[in-house]
This record gives sequence, C-alpha cells and structure tokens, in this order.
Amino acid sequence: MDTQDPYDDPETPFIPTLAAKPRPTTKGRKLSRRTICTALAGISLLGFAFLLLKPSSGHLGTQDVPPYSAASNSPSYLQGPPTQRFRDNLRNDTKYITSFTSAGWTNDVMTYGNLIYLALLTERIPIIAKFLSSHIDSSEPPFAFGEIFDVPRLSQAIGIPVLEWHEVKDSESQVLDDLGGWSVWESVERYKEDPRPRASPIIDRLKLDISWTRTPDWVKLTPPDMIDDHASFWSLATLAFPQARSENLGLPNRPSPQRHLSLPPDEQLLCFDFLYFIAAQRPWEWEMDYSPAWRFVGQHMRWNATMEKLADAHARRAMNVPANEPVPPYISVHIRHGDFRDQCHGLPVDQCFASLSIITRRVSEVQEELRTQKGIEVTHVIMTSDESDPEWWSEVRALGWTWVDYATDRTEEIYGKWYPVFIDAIIQSNGAGFVGTRGSTMSNLALRRVQTWHNGPTRIIQWGWPGADDH
Repeated sequence: MDTQDPYDDPETPFIPTLAAKPRPTTKGRKLSRRTICTALAGISLLGFAFLLLKPSSGHLGTQDVPPYSAASNSPSYLQGPPTQRFRDNLRNDTKYITSFTSAGWTNDVMTYGNLIYLALLTERIPIIAKFLSSHIDSSEPPFAFGEIFDVPRLSQAIGIPVLEWHEVKDSESQVLDDLGGWSVWESVERYKEDPRPRASPIIDRLKLDISWTRTPDWVKLTPPDMIDDHASFWSLATLAFPQARSENLGLPNRPSPQRHLSLPPDEQLLCFDFLYFIAAQRPWEWEMDYSPAWRFVGQHMRWNATMEKLADAHARRAMNVPANEPVPPYISVHIRHGDFRDQCHGLPVDQCFASLSIITRRVSEVQEELRTQKGIEVTHVIMTSDESDPEWWSEVRALGWTWVDYATDRTEEIYGKWYPVFIDAIIQSNGAGFVGTRGSTMSNLALRRVQTWHNGPTRIIQWGWPGADDH
C-alpha cells in the first residue's frame, strides 16, 4: 500500500451531531503521577557538546504558570522588544537559526522539533514562527507556538532559549527584510524536473525577502538514486560552521523574489527552507523509539497549561465527570479515515479500513495490559476521528465509548477553528493507553506522548486490505 502524502496530513476532526455522552460517572481514580526522570545526554561531534536537563517533576497546572505572554520568554537573548527590522533585535554575540512550515499542523510540530534539535547541534538559538491554518481554515489567524506549547518549560528541559518570531520582529511591521538562506528542498527533490525551494506563506507574513542557495547534494540522507526527500541532521549542521559554508557558497543561488538580490546564506541567522524531512539514521525517524528529535526535543514539548486545562474540561464533559471529581483514566483512540480513502485504490472502505470490531480488539488489548501491568481497570474510551458517517458514530456510541461533542460545547464558536485539533491532540496524549492509525503522524505523536509521558500501552492499527490487522 502506498504511503500517504507525507506533508499533507490534515487532522481536522469531524464534529458529529449525535449526542455523545454514553458513559456514567466513575469515581475514585487517583490522578496519575508524571514520570520523574533525569536525562543527562551528550551530543558530541566536531568538538562540542550539550547538557540536556530534565524539567522539574510533576504536572504544571494552570495555577502554577502565568498566562502565555509573547514578550516574557527570553528577552535577554535579544536587544529588546520587537523591532521593525528583525536584524536590529539580534545580539552581535549570539547566533540564531530558523525555518518555516507548510504542512498539516502535526507535521509542522515535528518540523519545529527538528529545527530545535538542529539548534542544539549547531549551538544556536531557534526562532519559531507561528502555525498557519492552511489545513483548517485559511481565514483563521496564525497561532503562536507558545500558545499551545509551554515554552519556558521546554527551554529549561533542553538547556537553551527558544524564541518566537513575534518576539524578534514586530508582527505589524511592513518593513521588508533581506535574508540569505539554504534550500534543502531544492536538493532532496533533484529527481524532479524543476526542483525549487519550499514555499511557505509565513515568509510573506514575516516580510522576508529570501535569496535561496541550494544545499549540496550530500545533505541527502538516502542514496542519490532513491526517490526520497529526507536530509541528514549532521550534514545540514555542518553548514552552520565556517568551513562547510565557505566551501559551498558557489552552489546555485536564486535571487530574492521581490528585490531580486542574490545573497549568500546568512551567518548570524542560519535559515533553511523546510526541515520536516530530516533524520539522523533513516527516513520517518519520528516513528522510531530512538528518534533523537523526539528524545532530545519532542518529549519536552509539553502543552501550555491553559490549553491543557481547556482540553481537560472537554474530556470531563465527554465522560460526564463533574468538575469537583478527579478525571478517571481513559483510553484515547485516533482513527483517521478522511483522505486515507484515496489509498484504498478502489477497494470498498469496509474492506480497506479496520472495522470497529478490530478497533475494539485493540482497545481490549490495551485494557488488559493496563490491568495486568498497572493494576488499573480502565472502562472509559474517548474516540477522536475525522470519520463523517453518522452510522459509524452510532456504532461507536453502541460500544459505550464517547467523544468530545464540539458542536454542543460550541468550541469553534467560542475559541476558534484551531481548537478542536489542539484539544483532540491533548486528549489523545493524556490517555492511560492509546490506539491509533498506521500512517498518521497525529497517531504517531500521540503514541510517543502516551508511551513517554505516562508509560502507557499503545497499539497501531494496520489497514489497506482485508485482514491487514490480523495477528
């Protein structure tokens, strides 16, 4: 079966109109304790290393953390408040790194995880742009990284500051900034007739006029004759240092689109066009337990406390749990159908996708593992899915499972169209166990979070042909 379009992963959940409150209230569950661990890891090559520090133990509640403030994260690593030109706000004694996104939200999260890991390797400070809503509703405003993730906690955990573009340059600035950058996309897509730098709408929003220099062919992770878009972390990291940079300045350069300037890649603000397809050893590395981007960065990208509180309230309502009672343990499920239908190649969907009986079997396996290994009896199951068939949702309800009723909760109306995606991801990550869909990056990240944050059992459902998940 073909792999889904790997940089087009829409996670917008279907919002069913059925009543979704099938479960009675359950009492007596103690809040699970977050795993306390200390990680001391050395990343050494070319003569330098980093100490990666584990954040303080315990869950950060909203009472422990002030509301998100774009101006409070790392002011000492800039000249001061946001400026009209980004360069006026950079310190002469500091080097930075940035890149941009142009995929579904989950893939963009992984892209920024890769960017921050590359910042660790190159001893630079990452500057993160806002998330764009191209896969939700293009009319929705961009969403700041720090409005969904706990940036101070992330910075503490990885040992370096994490900046956001609106801290560096005034979001209302109309000043066009010139910048030279490296195009990874143009190199890894050399098998195409006319490979070009990867475009991103956020570049125009930031008022950047970028002249791209193609990265050398040796940044490609896989053999040259293999059709694959992955580049190597360490190959890209070498371009952050004088020797490799100077040796490759003669590669093809594209003038900036507005001022038509041909600029070499900037030395102070290292810029790459697209960092989603980056790995250390093999493609699709975020699926592997050793993934360095996950181990050194991704696992520390914990939710903003305000956003987590909102997701917790939605989960409570889904399970009919009063506000004054602890949230019971639940199993989170993510079933992606939607655009995956395109990969069924004419096969009827009831033969292509796993049936609810197969999903139920996987949920039962997770329940049994929780029972035997942790002594926890988990009866609550929260379904998240983009499935739009009302009959399918009726069958989910018949199983005694539930889901977040965003329509009844008026989530989009009150908070915006971003929020069902965010809340689904948080609810998935906070399950005592998790069941997901093969090939979905949203499922993969939920699996990583449940395994790492809660030491929870997980399963991934195979699909694509009859009997795909037989085992």
